[in-house]
Amino acid sequence: MIAPLPRLRSDVSGLGRLLWGNRLSKVLADYHSRYFLTGEINTPVSDVALKLQELKERYAAEGEVSHLDGVSVSAQDWHFNVRPSNTEPLLRLNLEARSQGLMEAKRDEVLAVIRG
Repeated sequence: MIAPLPRLRSDVSGLGRLLWGNRLSKVLADYHSRYFLTGEINTPVSDVALKLQELKERYAAEGEVSHLDGVSVSAQDWHFNVRPSNTEPLLRLNLEARSQGLMEAKRDEVLAVIRG
């Protein structure tokens, strides 16, 4: 499973200590050098619930599945979240991986399920 960013205390002082003397871009540079992100990719779909079910069934064997916000799957070297829009019939994909190549391969694979 991909390690999340270190959890910050929920108060402003915790964030202040992290950023003290640093630009946010500098603080996140290490994270971005280790994890490759798709950014949010929006795809119109005709049946949101059906596509979420297809994703769950397709990827359940590859990692831990969560339904907290749409469908999320956390595998050893990558994870994704696909959630429905609240205002439009579309799904929003965000995916991260430990390498650029894996990110691109999994992005294309997940999008093929969503668009198929």
